[in-house]
Amino acid sequence: MKSEARPGKSPKESAVEMTEIVLPSDTNALGSIFGGKIVSWIDIGAAIAASRHARRVVVTASIDALHFLAPVRVGHVVHLRAQVNFASRTSMEVGVRVDSENPLTGEWTHTATAYTTFVALDEKMKPTPIPEIVPQTSEEKRRFREAQKRRESRILLANELKKNGHGPKSS
Repeated sequence: MKSEARPGKSPKESAVEMTEIVLPSDTNALGSIFGGKIVSWIDIGAAIAASRHARRVVVTASIDALHFLAPVRVGHVVHLRAQVNFASRTSMEVGVRVDSENPLTGEWTHTATAYTTFVALDEKMKPTPIPEIVPQTSEEKRRFREAQKRRESRILLANELKKNGHGPKSS
């Protein structure tokens, strides 16, 4: 089997910045945003970053290590930054940082961090090879190493679940 060339790309080539405002319809009875709304925005930003990296259609495989650190209030502005941290043959990890901004004071608060996994698909909707990640800066190299460790943990967990009959059913 011939191996396919996987040219490398810098993580910054996939970088995404999104800005949203928290409306009353986005919030619960306490006036803070629904967690699911943040998850939706994380998924959108991460999908754009993954698609930029792969230049393919991508699908969400997992959202893990999602940590809500502080509430986000109605009227605040939410800033999301997403970037591919690591790429294996057909999948990639995208890290997403979420900050909220109080528009009256200008104060920013780190409110959530998430790590997502996306798979690139070909025209037949089958997983397809993607470019490697070539980290340039010390920060990108740190994120790359940490993403490799998270990937190893995800693979171990998936194998354990399959072994116990809880993985995807084969057809």
